[in-house]
Amino acid sequence: MAEHPDCTLVRRAYDRFTRGDMDALAELMTGDVTHHVPGESPLSGHHKGREACVQLYHRNYDETGGTLRVELDTLLADGRGHVIAVHRCRAQREGRHLDMREGLFFTIVGGKISDIDECHEDIDTSNEFWR
Repeated sequence: MAEHPDCTLVRRAYDRFTRGDMDALAELMTGDVTHHVPGESPLSGHHKGREACVQLYHRNYDETGGTLRVELDTLLADGRGHVIAVHRCRAQREGRHLDMREGLFFTIVGGKISDIDECHEDIDTSNEFWR
């Protein structure tokens, strides 16, 4: 069974993110892409535009001293421009350790990522880790 093209796009985005190639990742996004981060941590909020999203991703790596690891588990497409991705996120920061499942809900427009809604298995734990 062939992978849906929207899933292939998201898989490429994950690959570029895990390699730390943020410039190549940005090419897969619309100019007005928005990444929504839940919770009440310093990273929470709506990061609008390619540059703001790339800054968020760099900050993820910087804040964790490069220990952030994301392991993609599942991609699900609806065939109407949406993909749900489930991954495990692991990182260390200031003596704290994060190890939880997270989900990203992608909206695809014109073959590019236009919106990312982030969901956490435990928002309180995520807030604590990033504070």
